[in-house]
Amino acid sequence: MFDILFSIGAFVVALGLLVVVHEFGHYWVARKLGVKVLRFSVGFGKPIWTRVAGPEKIEYTLSAIPLGGYVKMLDEREGEVPEEELPRAFNRQPVAKRFAIVAAGPAFNFLFAILAYAVIFMAGVNGVKPVVGEVLPGSIAAEAGLRPGDEIVRVDGVETPSWERARMALMQAAVDQPMIRLEVQGEDRMLRELTLDTTQLDFLQDEKTDILEQIGVLPWRPRIPPSIAEVLPDGAAAEAGLKKGDRILAANGQPVTDVRSWVEFVRAHPGEPIRLTVERDGKPLELTVTPREKTDDAGERYGFIGVQNVVEIPEDIRQKMLVTERYGPLQALAQGVEKTWDMSVLTLKVLGKLIVGEASIKNLSGPITIAKYAGISAQIGIEPFFAFLAVISISLGVLNLLPIPMLDGGHLFYYLIEIVKGSPVSEQVEELGQRIGLALLLMLMSVAFYNDILRLLE
Repeated sequence: MFDILFSIGAFVVALGLLVVVHEFGHYWVARKLGVKVLRFSVGFGKPIWTRVAGPEKIEYTLSAIPLGGYVKMLDEREGEVPEEELPRAFNRQPVAKRFAIVAAGPAFNFLFAILAYAVIFMAGVNGVKPVVGEVLPGSIAAEAGLRPGDEIVRVDGVETPSWERARMALMQAAVDQPMIRLEVQGEDRMLRELTLDTTQLDFLQDEKTDILEQIGVLPWRPRIPPSIAEVLPDGAAAEAGLKKGDRILAANGQPVTDVRSWVEFVRAHPGEPIRLTVERDGKPLELTVTPREKTDDAGERYGFIGVQNVVEIPEDIRQKMLVTERYGPLQALAQGVEKTWDMSVLTLKVLGKLIVGEASIKNLSGPITIAKYAGISAQIGIEPFFAFLAVISISLGVLNLLPIPMLDGGHLFYYLIEIVKGSPVSEQVEELGQRIGLALLLMLMSVAFYNDILRLLE
């Protein structure tokens, strides 16, 4: 229950902040260009809090439905305007001014993302070197000649100092390129150039599929000796006599070399006795533990003995594999611009794939999924939450620029037509566009909500 409430709270904070950013763009530019603002609303529907402030008596409102917001400006199409106020009416402004006011909302979303990424890069982004752990036989990576121990240095000329950078570069390339050029450095320190053939890659057809899994690569993981950090009371481990500090040497006669293989072994033997050889106080000891049976969300059985394992990475490995990207203010800002641009382009490419049917509609997410990830990122820390805000802000900016009536992009499209033909589009065209835009938005929202519900039921 706490996790649900926390996720809801994080979602409200995130969405509220990004709505304010977006609407403030419209509000600020409108006022700078001499257009009178009547109301600044966060949310739609019935107002639950209102304050009138400033010499122009602008109404600031918090409304009941928190899925958006709006800025209401003086406009003859929405009511009678006193003659002395006509020069400040939105509809009386030159098309260039109206274009700037409408474009300011998405522009502020991109600006927010740039600043959020800049703050993250100034604080320092920790990552792990993109060293290959395993290459699956018969995979795209295996056919390209990628080998365990290879470090991915560049993807299509883009430097990849960490797995996060490498994964993003691979995703960007895989969206619309049949071939991906890799530059890798082997364990012999020699550089090699490889080509990944992605013509058969069903990328974006399954929203759960990771790009690394698709090409057949498992990241390198340190071999951490399996030691018991804590034994939970009344669990199978406690009944078997396991104690804090015990080091697992073997299970059913098989050597256990790292935490990962130890956990997988236990999970694979629900309800089955396991003969353990452990080291305690420097001496070997034989024990038998029978994992209790549990069932995961997919209905699969797995074993559980009730221990917490030591997962501390040895310092020498930490120093060798961890990387930190940290920049000064100007460089961080440049990185923020580059990151925001890359994410925006990727979002547009994925939308294009959705439209032509080359990407699954399962990739669409609604407020439930967004709330879930808002809560997860907020629980991890301020840096992941900032990164989450940046991604959602970019998505809002891109979506609002789509030429769909009712969205900012639809209005901008009308203004472009007006610039070309020298006069505004007719009211009939605008009305028809509003109906089409509403239908499209309702359809997209329905699909997103449907996907959210399916994810909850999985």
